[in-house]
Amino acid sequence: MITSALRTFWQEEDGQDLVEYSLLLAFIALAAISVLNGAGTSIKSLFTGMSSALVNASASAAS
Repeated sequence: MITSALRTFWQEEDGQDLVEYSLLLAFIALAAISVLNGAGTSIKSLFTGMSSALVNASASAAS
């Protein structure tokens, strides 16, 4: 009786899908965070460059 219960417990694969989907979701989340972090740095440098260009244009227009 106990042996058959243990055997069915080890052969049961219902929870395996949940673990696989959780790992996949965690991997996608980490990839998205790293991509967005890199994109945020690029966007920040882009706006910094545009701000500097506008300041220079404003200064030369004022003089």
